[in-house]
Amino acid sequence: MSNKHILWYKEVGKDDVERVGGKGANLGEMLNAKLPVPDGFIVTADAYFYFLEKQHLQEKIHEILKGLDHENSKQLETAGEKLRDLIKKQPIPEELKKAIGKHYEIFSKKYANGHIPFVAVRSSATAEDLPSASFAGQQETYLNVQGKKDLIDAVKKCWASLFTNRAIYYRAEQGFDHHKVGLAAVIQLMVQSEKSGVAFSSDPVTNDDSTITIEAIFGLGEYIVGGQVTPDHYEVDKHNVTIKKKEIRYQNKALIKKGTRNVEVKLLKIGNKQKLTDKEILQIAKLVKNIEKHYKKPQDVEWAIENGEVFIVQSRPITTIGQGVGNGKLNIEHPALKLEGSKEDLLISCDPASPGVATGVPKVLKSPKENYKVKPGDILVAAYTSPDYVPAMKKAAAIVTEMGGRTSHAAIVSRELGIPAVVGAAQATSLLKKEKMITVNGSRGEVFKGIPYTQKQRATLEQVASRGAKLKTKTKIYTNLAQPESADRVARMNVDGIGLLRAEFIVAHINIHPRLAIEQGKQKEYINALAKKITMFAKPFGKRPIVYRATDFRTNEYRHLKGGEKYEFHEENPMIGYRGASRYIRDTEVFSMELEALKKVRKAGHTNVWLMIPFVRIPEEIRQIKEVIKEHGLDRDKNFKLWMMVEVPSSAIMVEEFIKEGIDGISIGTNDLTMLLLGVDRDNQEIAYIYDERRSVVMWALKRVIEAGKKHGITVSICGQAPSDYPELAEKLVEWGITSLSVTPDVVDRTREMVYELEKKLT
Repeated sequence: MSNKHILWYKEVGKDDVERVGGKGANLGEMLNAKLPVPDGFIVTADAYFYFLEKQHLQEKIHEILKGLDHENSKQLETAGEKLRDLIKKQPIPEELKKAIGKHYEIFSKKYANGHIPFVAVRSSATAEDLPSASFAGQQETYLNVQGKKDLIDAVKKCWASLFTNRAIYYRAEQGFDHHKVGLAAVIQLMVQSEKSGVAFSSDPVTNDDSTITIEAIFGLGEYIVGGQVTPDHYEVDKHNVTIKKKEIRYQNKALIKKGTRNVEVKLLKIGNKQKLTDKEILQIAKLVKNIEKHYKKPQDVEWAIENGEVFIVQSRPITTIGQGVGNGKLNIEHPALKLEGSKEDLLISCDPASPGVATGVPKVLKSPKENYKVKPGDILVAAYTSPDYVPAMKKAAAIVTEMGGRTSHAAIVSRELGIPAVVGAAQATSLLKKEKMITVNGSRGEVFKGIPYTQKQRATLEQVASRGAKLKTKTKIYTNLAQPESADRVARMNVDGIGLLRAEFIVAHINIHPRLAIEQGKQKEYINALAKKITMFAKPFGKRPIVYRATDFRTNEYRHLKGGEKYEFHEENPMIGYRGASRYIRDTEVFSMELEALKKVRKAGHTNVWLMIPFVRIPEEIRQIKEVIKEHGLDRDKNFKLWMMVEVPSSAIMVEEFIKEGIDGISIGTNDLTMLLLGVDRDNQEIAYIYDERRSVVMWALKRVIEAGKKHGITVSICGQAPSDYPELAEKLVEWGITSLSVTPDVVDRTREMVYELEKKLT
């Protein structure tokens, strides 16, 4: 049995998403960072693909999915049922069953003193829990699984859940290839939660990164994520870890373990109590703060308490922080959203969950089978939502749920979709079913009859909504993109182009090591696949520039591609190893395929696509790369620009020498540059506090590069979150004369507005 098929948590980290999915990768990462994660092992995505291959299922799956219209609910239901049955009916290969059983035995001896332990079996898809694909809950989780037979059965059920109707629909919407998305089964020591919940390291509703929000219930966590109960809500000051706010909510039911089953029990007097003690609130807040520090980005954390001990059972990036939300992209920070509507028209006052204001016809749904009732622009009203409601949620202008908190499914998906939402709206389904028109203010947690604002107030709201879309700045605001499927939506925003088009996501979806493509004589197919994806970015952006960064996989990342292990050697430190410019010079055959794909895109009329070279160490590398580019007929001219990234200290120190080699632009990669200037592994929790883009040596390097660009009349951009996170840094960059900032789509409007105010201040 291949050692790729089953891995212990300690053997994986955050870079292993392709093998163990987002959930598995994050659990391994946190365990290795000494965070309190219940241990376990993972039946990898390789094992899933091995199962498909051994049982000859790929072709059958392809046939069922061929021509499927995922918007047709009947077709979707039929296909999903066939696919799940297909997988459930096939036996797992004997050698794989034995390997799973053997790991379970070892696990039992270590954690249950030889007794048969209860475990949770969680699905971890290779396209789930990613920064750009965060609608978690598409696949299933099985709790309180005990014994080899039931464990193996649960693994197979997890695999089958890759084809739930909602998962098929979501992948089709996101543009993921059904055949390339794998599924790992994460086996984890079961935490019998007396209390459980979710915490965000930055407030997901207000975008306040100084506040940790925690929501808590009694019992297992399924009810809080699903929104079946309304949780307690606590807010903690992140800086000094003190409690700022407590909202205690009545909980009428809980899910608990009884024997070998999970059962729902009624809560009587206990339901009114504060779920967490103050000590537990602060304990969870400190853990969440440490997790954010480790990952260097806001985190959505699931936790559980058993016998007074806090465990972390999952962490994923928050993808909606900083997002201007609502149909009109209204931002919670604007005072206009705090306007009070007519008190006479106020129907419900409840919890804000996703900011913005929307007006529409309320459609009350009793179950996802009634999704068809929701038409574009309607307000979806339900007791709570689950992933099966997503097709209707995507059409809705706003969402109202009777139960759930700010960390429930309804709240998270609403923020992801950018639509207003309120939760914990008691009796909403009966109160709103007779209304012809309602207005939802997701920023204040209010639902009104009709349109409650005066004409003047509405004008103010509309002005706020369109402000980011109308502002013009001297400094260009570019965006960073990786998924072609996002290009249409982002191109409609007030953005000047793509300052960083990451090739890695595209190459990961092609899923073949470029050297294997060459060995198999499939260069043409590889080039065509790459060109097709790049075109998906180029087309909607018209004449706006798109800066394509050549592939910057490291050796450990290249090994995840099909055939990768054959061509990639082991490196102790791939971060500063064989990557970027050095790789293109040494392996021009692979680099040539990227250049041919670019040429193909440009010949099709998309001359807005330029090229950027990452991780350049010495000026000679730029000279050699320019020769290769020239051989492919991609000479620099007014329509084709060559940029390089400044990520290595040498390229910042010798910036003028690089410029003299002949380049048109520079993009400063603050992540690697900060790390290498300070000698800090930003993922090492022990020294992560040193990592800060505002430190004097980093500021010195940024100023040096910007001033050199200004002197020689070339573009200097910066790609990264730092200018959006630190207004004082942005102010310095603009003052020094940075020509563009390239940020993630969710903060484009906020960054544009901030730069607009800075430019006004500096003139």
